[in-house]
Amino acid sequence: MQLPEFDPVALQLGPLVIRWYALAYIVGLLGGWYYARRLAADALLWGRLRQPRPEELDDMLVFAALGVVIGGRLGFVLFYQPGYYLANPLEILQVWKGGMSFHGGLAGAALMVCFFALRRRLDPFAMMDLAAIVAPLGLLLGRIANFVNGELWGRVADVPWAFIFPRAGPELRHPSQLYEAALEGLLLLLVLGLLVRRVGFRRPGLLAGVFGMGYALTRITAEFFREPDRHLGFLAGGWVTMGMVLSVPMLIAGLWLASRALKRERISA
Repeated sequence: MQLPEFDPVALQLGPLVIRWYALAYIVGLLGGWYYARRLAADALLWGRLRQPRPEELDDMLVFAALGVVIGGRLGFVLFYQPGYYLANPLEILQVWKGGMSFHGGLAGAALMVCFFALRRRLDPFAMMDLAAIVAPLGLLLGRIANFVNGELWGRVADVPWAFIFPRAGPELRHPSQLYEAALEGLLLLLVLGLLVRRVGFRRPGLLAGVFGMGYALTRITAEFFREPDRHLGFLAGGWVTMGMVLSVPMLIAGLWLASRALKRERISA
């Protein structure tokens, strides 16, 4: 079926233009902030760990947002088009033209959350857990925005639910953005939501580890249906993509975080 030509601009108020992708970031951050406040307020989840106060979560949102934007942009520059930006360094600052890396944004957000937690004398691993629980909400909305924008499309396919993406040519393709929304977004959101209700934050780092492993595995799976970036193509073997390569360190980090959390004594209530 033909993908409708959606207007990339979601909202325009005079000179202020908000695109769908930016709106997904905004709603994801605000929705994650609200969800995090609800979890932080539940004393049963924290045991003897100090719970972050509401105003501390407000500040952490700002730190996390900065980490996402800075890390996401630098990740795109370093991983996807280093040669171009080396020749045009001023365009690194032109984030409104697009070009963000999720893996870079995640690394930036994790560093900023840890930095914030250490400054406020909060457990950095528990704060990463809190951020990991709410992150899939942003992924869900971001991938839906990718679909609306008709970008990051899938490989050529003959499945009944395939779409024609006008900017990709006349072929029918997998709606890989929706696969990623379901796997990286909805599935991880549900799994982590159930897990936090069972173990809370009393094993700091466990939930962040599950997120890292879950995202890496679901992203690698989705990459088999997603068209690789045109300027990169397949990196090896006619099937290895940059998204797969960048997910491997996430898988390793997730395994380390989860094993570390399970080896340490559980914090009692």
